[in-house]
Amino acid sequence: MLRTQFEEELNKLHTKFHNMGNDVSHAINKSVKSFIDHDKSLAKEVIVEDAAINQQEQDLEKRSFEMIALQQPVTTDLRTIVTIMKASSDLERMADHAVAIAKSTIRVKGNKRVLEIEQEISQMAANVTKMVDEVLVAYVNTDVERAMQIAQHDEIINQYFKDIYHHSIQAMQEDPETVVVGADYMHVAGFLERIGDYVTNVCEWIVYLKTGKISELEVKLKPE
Repeated sequence: MLRTQFEEELNKLHTKFHNMGNDVSHAINKSVKSFIDHDKSLAKEVIVEDAAINQQEQDLEKRSFEMIALQQPVTTDLRTIVTIMKASSDLERMADHAVAIAKSTIRVKGNKRVLEIEQEISQMAANVTKMVDEVLVAYVNTDVERAMQIAQHDEIINQYFKDIYHHSIQAMQEDPETVVVGADYMHVAGFLERIGDYVTNVCEWIVYLKTGKISELEVKLKPE
């Protein structure tokens, strides 16, 4: 494979990764919207469309292995391919959590809802999807400084998780009819918190892509 052909293939990988990231961002948005709006139809769309995201991740992995085998890239080129493989796996896991939120939408129908907690979940989701969108831009620009800033934003996501957890427990204690939905609120917040962790993983891969160093950027905050 000529150098120009190899660079073209790398550019295709970049484009496919970015497209996959956009699809994952849309899936997260749709899953939370379906949960807040009690929209089972939209939730089912997220579940069905996940197959396409899984296929994108498999295609990226397959093509990456082929390029490594055929071209035997070194240094920066190898780091680029490794980053795409690892980061696309993180994107796929984000999509899996979007599916889990969509399934919560279907399961929770008919139960009593708590508007204040749902507003918190909506705000948390907006922050998470902003992180996803921004990390894709940081990836395209190989912007290490921005990636590190995005990773720090995960502390805000963790705080949302802590708040929603406590508020859900409080609601269940005050009104037994909210026990089922309260458990789902905690699950959905947990799924969003994990998506934030996966965004942080992508930030770490951006740092690796630029510097060749694997850095730990994640800060954990769990319920007390």
